[in-house]
Amino acid sequence: MKAPDYEIGKVTIGQLVNLMADNLGDMPAVMYPQKEINLNYKQFKDVCNQVAKGLMALGIQKGENISIWANNVPEWIYAQFGSAKMGAVLVTVNTNYRSFELEYLLKQSDSTTIILVNGIKQPNEYVDIMYELCPELNNCEPGKLNSAKLPKLKNVIYIGSEKLPGMYNWDDLAELSKATKDEKLFGRESSLHPDDVINMQYTSGTTGFPKGVMLTHTNIIGNAQSMAECQNFTPNDCLCIPVPFFHCFGCVIGTLVCLVSGATMAPVESFNAKAVLNTIQECKCTAVHGVPTMFIAELEEMEKNTYDTSTLRTGVMAGAPCPIEIMKAVVNKMGASEICITYGQTEASPGITMTRSSDPIELRVSTVGRALSNVEVKIVNPETGEDLPFGVQGELCTRGYHVMKGYYNMPEATAQAIDNDQWLHTGDLAVMDENGYCKITGRLKDMIIRGGENIYPREVEEFLYTHPQIKDVQVVGVPSRKYGEEVMAFIQIKPGETISEDDIKEFCKGKIARHKIPAFIMFINEYPTTASGKIQKYKLRDIAIKELGREEDAEIETA
Repeated sequence: MKAPDYEIGKVTIGQLVNLMADNLGDMPAVMYPQKEINLNYKQFKDVCNQVAKGLMALGIQKGENISIWANNVPEWIYAQFGSAKMGAVLVTVNTNYRSFELEYLLKQSDSTTIILVNGIKQPNEYVDIMYELCPELNNCEPGKLNSAKLPKLKNVIYIGSEKLPGMYNWDDLAELSKATKDEKLFGRESSLHPDDVINMQYTSGTTGFPKGVMLTHTNIIGNAQSMAECQNFTPNDCLCIPVPFFHCFGCVIGTLVCLVSGATMAPVESFNAKAVLNTIQECKCTAVHGVPTMFIAELEEMEKNTYDTSTLRTGVMAGAPCPIEIMKAVVNKMGASEICITYGQTEASPGITMTRSSDPIELRVSTVGRALSNVEVKIVNPETGEDLPFGVQGELCTRGYHVMKGYYNMPEATAQAIDNDQWLHTGDLAVMDENGYCKITGRLKDMIIRGGENIYPREVEEFLYTHPQIKDVQVVGVPSRKYGEEVMAFIQIKPGETISEDDIKEFCKGKIARHKIPAFIMFINEYPTTASGKIQKYKLRDIAIKELGREEDAEIETA
């Protein structure tokens, strides 16, 4: 079975929902086995229309910004596609945010509405934060918030059954939708343009304040379509989505890839290795997405218990540098023989390069692939901006339909990221071969300079991954009075194994250059990560500075 044809740049997300419902109406669209939810594409369209009409009944206009703060609950998907149908811009909120960060995002984004769950790690945590930020909620009618801190915020929609002061319930949208006629929704849909901004995602904020990345229908539909093609997705595929929806990995490479290809979405509400493997088994998933740390946890769980992953064919590993050894294990042990690696960033919707399911395994475990369809990629000298030849390391830049419209209300930051010729400068170091396949070698700011020698953490990490007792490793630079910087490795050991710092240094001797051997090693159980699973190396560096007593050296370095 094949999904209906459509032309990128001439279709909106809402129109795609309609197209799939008209052509694949009886095919499964959304499955949550733990919630006994199983919607086909016709039913899915009906739910999205109801949400769209409910939001319109609240007075929300085309182009208005509405935020969502929730894990991968079904309502997230309905809000994503329902808001797209009626033209509101969905602003995704990191599930790790707390009051300071949430206040910043809601103010900076000019959000008029927020949709939220009760909490994730603790009961009531999100609700309590909302009442802390907006105590006026306690004494106002739903939809009539007048907040001193957040003057533009009017609507708070709670995903839950309890009635809370000042908040609508999610189920209220169904009742409110009755006030909006179908013709009014159709009129709104027809007024939307593929180049309208429809999604706004805040960069994870690993450095500086988060920036709102403005993405259009064309940006994310085109990107999703290209990635679906790379994986040969069809309506017969079912994708397990454990990565968070608030990130592009979840709501573009995940849910939207399914929509554009007519495949089935099988999300996991919050990541848990058992839940992922059970979902794959129960839904007979043909694909699964994840960051390397997720796949590591899943592989460990498979060693403890038996799961049927025989239906797996493909999927995406992305979001962080992908260790070759882990990639091979996913192919050989989980059975995802056609798994792909995607490289990108939110500013690129997010995919820039990708391996293809038809690529030889050697390319799929050693590169991040080549440019997606209709995407340009080049490697430049980060100091001069000049194009570099094949095989020479430099900054990866990209240009095409996928590049963001800009950062919301941050023209200077936009100009720094996108040059006059419309090239997006990623800040990532890479090399490209004569066939266009790229290898990411690190971040410009991650590079370690030891006594004048450039050391790229990725190179040291890949070597240490070959040690049979090492589960995961992250390499950072720490300040040094003598050398400027020295190499430090944060290492996770496989369960039941024991190993010493001296053992690891001995393992390195004679195999990598002496200046690349970690001067310092720390064994660690968990890495600090963003909610999307990206390891925050700057936090590891802070830990190293404190543990090694290098505070004064760090001050000298930044003076």
